[in-house]
Amino acid sequence: MDLIEMARASGLTVILDGRIGREEYRSVCGPISALERFADSLHQGAALRHDGAPRRSSAGSVFGRLRRRISRLASLTGAMAKPARNMSRVVHRSRK
Repeated sequence: MDLIEMARASGLTVILDGRIGREEYRSVCGPISALERFADSLHQGAALRHDGAPRRSSAGSVFGRLRRRISRLASLTGAMAKPARNMSRVVHRSRK
């Protein structure tokens, strides 16, 4: 499955903004929950391709950082986001 189809399947809206020569320019928009589903599907695809790889791959840390960044941005902007699944390594600090 290609990246654009994965984004659509996750619930993101993909818009063709323009085409210059052979290059296509697209925008993707949607809720944070759809972005999290997209990150999960990328992670699952990477895990399927690297079935024999060790559990702690660089792809896993990238998706963990992406999930933490999404949650952090959502809390800064006041948006509601569901917590990341693996919160044991994330330290939550309360704002005073």
